[in-house]
Amino acid sequence: MDLLTFLKVANEYYLGIPATLIFLSVGIILTIKTGFLQIRAFPRFLSFLRKGVSRSKEGNIKTISSLHAMFAAMATSMGMGSIIGPSIAIITGGPGALFWLVAYTFFGGITRFTEVTFAMHTRKKTEEGNIISGPVQYLKLVHKWVANWYGWVMIILFAIWSGLQSNTLASILAKENVSTWYVGLALAVIVSVVLHGGAKRVGFVASKLVPIMFFSYLAFSLLIVFRDISALKHALYLVFSNIFSAGPVIGGVAGGFALTAMRAGIYRSIYITEAGLGTSSIPHSMADTAKGTDQGLLSMYSIFADGFLSFISGMLILVTGMWLTQGPDISSTLVYDVFKMNSPTLGKFVLLVSITLFVTTTVIGNSFNGVQSFASFTKHRFLSFYKIFTILIIFFGASMSVPLIWQLVDFIITFVAIPNVISLAILAFKKPEVLKVVD
Repeated sequence: MDLLTFLKVANEYYLGIPATLIFLSVGIILTIKTGFLQIRAFPRFLSFLRKGVSRSKEGNIKTISSLHAMFAAMATSMGMGSIIGPSIAIITGGPGALFWLVAYTFFGGITRFTEVTFAMHTRKKTEEGNIISGPVQYLKLVHKWVANWYGWVMIILFAIWSGLQSNTLASILAKENVSTWYVGLALAVIVSVVLHGGAKRVGFVASKLVPIMFFSYLAFSLLIVFRDISALKHALYLVFSNIFSAGPVIGGVAGGFALTAMRAGIYRSIYITEAGLGTSSIPHSMADTAKGTDQGLLSMYSIFADGFLSFISGMLILVTGMWLTQGPDISSTLVYDVFKMNSPTLGKFVLLVSITLFVTTTVIGNSFNGVQSFASFTKHRFLSFYKIFTILIIFFGASMSVPLIWQLVDFIITFVAIPNVISLAILAFKKPEVLKVVD
């Protein structure tokens, strides 16, 4: 059995279903525990958009604005995963996987709120004013061993994640005869420059690029989705009629299981939204916000943009029938094929520009999160070595095997996400006052 086959069997037979049920269960438990905060706190979120968020009064602390922190977090989640992830979910879990992908954004929203709020509650600052925050800090409230396990694994995963982004962009641009080595080199240079600027530069770059890439990709996608209403109706039928069945699965080894759609959809949603991974709490906890719950609410509602964008990306594959043309192997280029088929000139240009921006900001965000995680262990020492390591992974990741790197990421995600979500449930009952939203 080769490494790829081993990872596929492990992910889909032995790890995927139990982990999926844990992720969903914790989201439901936290939703009930907070009194359906996703619905209840929406007016407060609207007031944030109108009036802004109250700033903290701490001095000598290197923070960024609450909205820049939100955009920095969105830069990692609203990236390549939002475009490519839904098509991979459909290929491996059938059309019903798209339902679970979107459904998890609702319950995952409260999971992310809990992550960010506890990250704000436990963040510390060094004498130089640097922030030390994120899952490693709040997991120490549960057990130091859990925090250490999470931290070291995530340091590696962030680098591999960035390599996956590089790989996807390289796979798509290869269809335009662009060398994978050029793509890897360009991303490596961009990340090295941005990381040198620190948190403020990451927030500034993300706040400028996220709205542009979101609306340009979304506008053209909607034109394709609504072009044929009968095809749209059929695509929606496929999604809702295969919620609890494997459906016509094209790839994967678990096509006969009823929970295949759930596993495929929720796993891709976790990857896209980062809800349950704890990673989005790192940039959010850099925010200059007076109340941790306020930043938690911003993070919770920003996840719905991820869900909407992912739904549209999935519908592109179903409406055009492109998912039926895919073989058993995972492909990163289905959406590219959709845009090229519907508009060989303008559509292809829109996608190439959008996905380049998506991947670039995601790589920047993930690399920044990796640096912050590394800093929490080393107290901001030896950061240059980790930055070099990340840049090398980005460069060489452009030429790696697509199915192998996706399976590897899923495998590692399981072992960091399960301890994190279980710990969040424990903390929610152990320290419920931290999650209380007060005006």
